[in-house]
Amino acid sequence: MAAPPSFSVCVYCGSRNGVATPYVAAARAVGTWIGAHGGQLVYGGGNNGLMGEVADAALAAGGRVVGVIPQALVEKEWAKRDCTELHVVDSMHDRKHMMAQRADAFLALPGGIGTFEELFEVWTWRQLGYHDKPLGLLDVDGYYQPLLQFLQASVRQGFMSDWQMDLVKVDRDVPALLQSLVQGAGLAPVADLTRI
Repeated sequence: MAAPPSFSVCVYCGSRNGVATPYVAAARAVGTWIGAHGGQLVYGGGNNGLMGEVADAALAAGGRVVGVIPQALVEKEWAKRDCTELHVVDSMHDRKHMMAQRADAFLALPGGIGTFEELFEVWTWRQLGYHDKPLGLLDVDGYYQPLLQFLQASVRQGFMSDWQMDLVKVDRDVPALLQSLVQGAGLAPVADLTRI
């Protein structure tokens, strides 16, 4: 019987690859890091775009992969049938609920409106106290800089506070950010997270 995963990271990312090579490389690096450190990837269950890249890399590195996808998106996002666990659920609400339940931490990679919505939802839940799991934003090639600038403008205009911004760890370095998230969840000693 396989040992349970050391930690579980929910990754939000695009069902497309985007136009820049670094996005794919970053998704692969995230999946590889999770798998190589005995972790579990929880994600949206798709086989396309960055979703497929991160899942393939996690599996190749020996990690567990839990995919959660609504029935309506099984064909559109081409559900990844070789996940360790693939859950086909009724709705987006069910998808996001199960993903959040199975995660110790959350990480957003580049993506579109679905990725933004997922990030903002768990961020909102964190600020309201519905969970205390760490959140990360992987700023690949400066992808999230315009969004972060807008959010800082919201702080300046009094609609947000600095403490809300501080709830999300932003980094461009995959190992550093993942190590910070896993340690923030209180799940692994530093010595276990120095590889890759």
